[in-house]
Amino acid sequence: MNKLTRLLLGLSLAVACCSITAAQEKPLGNQSVLQITREYTKPGKAGMAHDQTESAFVEAMARAKWPTHYLGMTSLSGQQRALFLTWYASFDAWEKDNKATDKNTELSAALDRASVADGELLNSVDQSVFLFHQELSLRPMSVTDLSPMRYLEVSVYHIRPGHDAEWNEAVKMVKAAYEKAVPNAHWGTYEEMFGGDGGTFIVLTALKTLAEIDRASLEDKQFQAAMGEDDMKKLEGLVSASIESSQHQLFAFNPHMSYVDEQWVKADPDFWKP
Repeated sequence: MNKLTRLLLGLSLAVACCSITAAQEKPLGNQSVLQITREYTKPGKAGMAHDQTESAFVEAMARAKWPTHYLGMTSLSGQQRALFLTWYASFDAWEKDNKATDKNTELSAALDRASVADGELLNSVDQSVFLFHQELSLRPMSVTDLSPMRYLEVSVYHIRPGHDAEWNEAVKMVKAAYEKAVPNAHWGTYEEMFGGDGGTFIVLTALKTLAEIDRASLEDKQFQAAMGEDDMKKLEGLVSASIESSQHQLFAFNPHMSYVDEQWVKADPDFWKP
């Protein structure tokens, strides 16, 4: 696998996204704001210990019958950490959810107690907020129906200042090639708005099994054939000009850390309500 292909792996692994029926797919336009919290655990404090403290948050939200859900996952690569993803229709919806939580004194108190216990296991916590980009995404999955998925690949791209145009063109070229060569390809692209240095994009790819990564790697030749030799050279130039750095991390969904919709639980109670 060449350097260019590796740089764009977060996009090319779109074939590893789940293949859901058209009836299940919904546009992400009403879920455009993504808030991500990262918790870095102390050595030896992950696993069951962290599951237990996080379950207190889930129980508090469930008792309050809170309408906003979130998806928790733990790292399979990189530094030991947990991610918590919450989608909102808008920044206004995010603000209203925060205000409603503050007004619910019983829920707020329960969350505060859970935070104290959870904090004993953590080295640090940070938060970022991202905005969905439809034009840089290909047939993105509905965030309301990720229940069959078990893993998430998060590819992070840092774009050189002043080179957004080259980045946008590169992604659109990759998108067009995969649209042509791999009919079931899916991915969602988000731009970091708050919490980072700027110029950061993430590409999210949901996986049902890790075997999908094996199959996705085999699509490299199809991708290059769809691009053609001339466009591959052009793409390599765009990537070199626009991408300052990239990294690719893998996470496993964790039901103990997730407060999901009741429909998810009904669809797969063995996993989502262990």
